[in-house]
Amino acid sequence: MASNEIESLTRLKDAFQTLPGVGARGAERMAFHVLRSSEAEARALADAILAVKRDVFHCSVCYNLTEKNPCGICSDGRRDGAEIWVVEQPKDLMALEATGLVKGVYHVLLGHIAPLEGVEPGDLTIDALVKRVRKGGVREVVLATNPTLEGDGTGLHIQSALQDTGVTITRPSRGLASGSPLEFASPAMLEAAIRGRTKM
Repeated sequence: MASNEIESLTRLKDAFQTLPGVGARGAERMAFHVLRSSEAEARALADAILAVKRDVFHCSVCYNLTEKNPCGICSDGRRDGAEIWVVEQPKDLMALEATGLVKGVYHVLLGHIAPLEGVEPGDLTIDALVKRVRKGGVREVVLATNPTLEGDGTGLHIQSALQDTGVTITRPSRGLASGSPLEFASPAMLEAAIRGRTKM
């Protein structure tokens, strides 16, 4: 370590730099922001990080992020439990929820099939989805995986796994840009995709 470096500040910069999309300059700006903040503000930030690690977990039904089990969506009696929207990540669920158009429930895969990255079907929550459907009471499964090569491949795998269940399998309309994750779609694009979903 150089003689003019402050160890605790360097550690904080290094920690910020591990965050996705944060480079050396961004990490330095955040570290100095924390340094200029009051102790109460710094403690609030640290407490918020610790609370997320301590209190947030995956719902045992849909695998969305939650602080109670089952999550608020799964336990909401006003939701249509016969309609399951399958998404790759919790952030995709959040994007769909923001439209206010999904009246069903969700199932979060926690990723997509990507053999080159070592992600196989067994690494996702596909088996749990199939069990949910086979329990009965499901009318439609909407494959809202991202419109990417991996998302489409994951959707086809799920379609194959559910083909003998008798449920209707649909997917959102391809008003969504191919290759673009759901989280980056505008509300208008998501609305068109939700209303225009097609049977597979």
